[in-house]
Amino acid sequence: MNIQEIYGKNVFTEEKVRERVPKGIFNEFKSIQKGNKKLSSEVADVISLAMRDWAIENGATHYTHWFQPLTEITAEKHDSFLAFTKENNATIMEFSGSNLIVGEPDASSFPSGGLRHTFEARGYTAWDLSSPAFLKEDATGVTLYIPTIFISYHGQALDKKLPMLRSMEVINKASLRVVKYFNIEAESVKPTVGAEQEYFLIDKSYVNLRKDLLLTGKTLFGSLKSTGSQVKEHYFAHIPERVGRFMKDFNEELWKLGVPAKTQHNEVAPCQFEIAPVFEVSNLAVDHNQLVMESLEKIASRHGFVALLHEKPFSNMNGSGKHNNWSLATEKGQNLLDPGKNPEERTRFLFFVSAILKATDIYAGILKASVSSAGNDLRLGGHEAPPSIISIFLGSELTQMLEDISQDKIIIEKHKEIISLGVNNIPDIPKDLTDRNRTSPFAFTGNKFEFRMMPSSRSIATLNTVLNLTVGSILEEFADRLDKSSDVAQEIQNIIKETYINHGRIVFNGDGYSEEWKIESERRGLLNLNNTIDSAKEFITEKSLSLYERYNILTREEIFSRQIIRVESYISSIYTDAKITISMVNTQIMPALIKCFGKMLIVYKDLSEVSVKKYLDGGSTYMEKSLKKLDKLIGDLTEGCENLEKRLAELEKEEATHATGEKYCREIVPLMKKVRDTADILEVTIDKEDWPFPTYVDMLFRA
Repeated sequence: MNIQEIYGKNVFTEEKVRERVPKGIFNEFKSIQKGNKKLSSEVADVISLAMRDWAIENGATHYTHWFQPLTEITAEKHDSFLAFTKENNATIMEFSGSNLIVGEPDASSFPSGGLRHTFEARGYTAWDLSSPAFLKEDATGVTLYIPTIFISYHGQALDKKLPMLRSMEVINKASLRVVKYFNIEAESVKPTVGAEQEYFLIDKSYVNLRKDLLLTGKTLFGSLKSTGSQVKEHYFAHIPERVGRFMKDFNEELWKLGVPAKTQHNEVAPCQFEIAPVFEVSNLAVDHNQLVMESLEKIASRHGFVALLHEKPFSNMNGSGKHNNWSLATEKGQNLLDPGKNPEERTRFLFFVSAILKATDIYAGILKASVSSAGNDLRLGGHEAPPSIISIFLGSELTQMLEDISQDKIIIEKHKEIISLGVNNIPDIPKDLTDRNRTSPFAFTGNKFEFRMMPSSRSIATLNTVLNLTVGSILEEFADRLDKSSDVAQEIQNIIKETYINHGRIVFNGDGYSEEWKIESERRGLLNLNNTIDSAKEFITEKSLSLYERYNILTREEIFSRQIIRVESYISSIYTDAKITISMVNTQIMPALIKCFGKMLIVYKDLSEVSVKKYLDGGSTYMEKSLKKLDKLIGDLTEGCENLEKRLAELEKEEATHATGEKYCREIVPLMKKVRDTADILEVTIDKEDWPFPTYVDMLFRA
């Protein structure tokens, strides 16, 4: 397989557009992409014809407007190219400019948070020229996919993409106002993203035997007590043959779709893996990450696996996140978060870092809310993911620079340190500016910032909208100061100094898992929002509402509608977990326990015979203790399940409001945990053959 030959094979790339349309049309298309002109019907008609011919030549029979509603997954409605002439009813293959530009999907079944009534069904999809069309091959055949945004009949945003595209404009305009003061000529500045995706691969035969995995993507029961240290010996280990065959097909699928898949490896937990792409402009990164998740599930099934994208599919072991590596670059590829090699470049770098520090400190609540979900609540704060407290890691050297500036000290540039290994045939290693702090939510890692709190199953669009918007708003504030200054060089120093003095509290380079950090972060006044319900309120503070409105990202009505969807989604997730917990206890676990208890009673009766008892010298004592222990655990499980079922039935009658969400968070979740804890003790108490579904050992340690 030659990567260069297949890469982008199924993408209607810029080069393919150039080859298939007149030069004048192509130049106009490029101008439209840059935002300098509006799309005309003439250009749309020419490009749609070229796109149709290319798609049909490659086997396509249908096309679809591909969009990202507020469901965390994508949506599509397929239409064939087939049409008929009016004259003689002959068949033709039709795809016009109007078909390309606008689609009309039924919007009634997509979440709107009350923006429209169910009977108001009309919605619109509109072509996103910044993201190329592509072909997908699957059981339905070959289909042309056209990336689009999704709005209601009245123009409200019903998707994740439109707000993000708007946020890119915010940070572009603000950055262009700033870079000119650092002698950088640029036509555009775009946020770039590399989204590392973690996932589990579990044999389909095991998943089919577990109702929780089938319906929720995670285990609601399961114990690791018998696995010892093996849960941490998987990291960077040899990739198993079967998984390797999956990865080969997975990579090929992604490369054909133009997804720049780069790195793959075993993650920490057994059966856990990661794929990481090359950096690209954030709107493409969002589209491509959605394709990564969709392709994962599709290709895994072909190999007899189920790909689990849930943040915490297995309790008490490593969960899955999505590391969102974020930076800013000009259209020429100059990275504005590269520390540089001279004082001028270093000053520019510190200036942009200052904007990130201030934005993160002021808008920490919105950042946390953007990555909150019921699944992520289970992951964050564990010893495999950052804590819920937002902070930034800069490393000792970079922090010291800002400390010196804040105290008007002269910065002494350090030469790059070399790590000498003392072995002649191994080269010395240049030491990076910073270490890698895995406990930090937002860490500087050399020429980018890595946001490590992102949940593995969710779209990265909301987080990147918040990053673009908040940092862009601060850069605009800084640009206003520079525009008014008579001494720009001094004003730049003032901004860097003042920002660190006022917002340096957000910088923490230590162990985010430590108890000391919880105390210290509270002393600093940093937010510690450890669940979705508390985090969600941050989106509807006046600070958040005014920010989104000021830059025309979302209206108040749209923000409140998304808040409703967020709370409803949380309640639905917890409710589903609770119902399945109750079902598995009542229909699987309890019958198995009763059967096991009955077998033990028979054995106990046999041991109670006088001759045996005499021979064993009271050997039935162990059985008596075992029976009593099992009987108590069964009683505890019954009581716990009844309490959960009773409270859930009461909450079912309530509307899905924020207040109801708090009850699910603070009452239903602990009740479920109590049931699980008891069941997990029972799992390792009774004979494995009596347990009604595959255990962690079965699924994770048996190929």
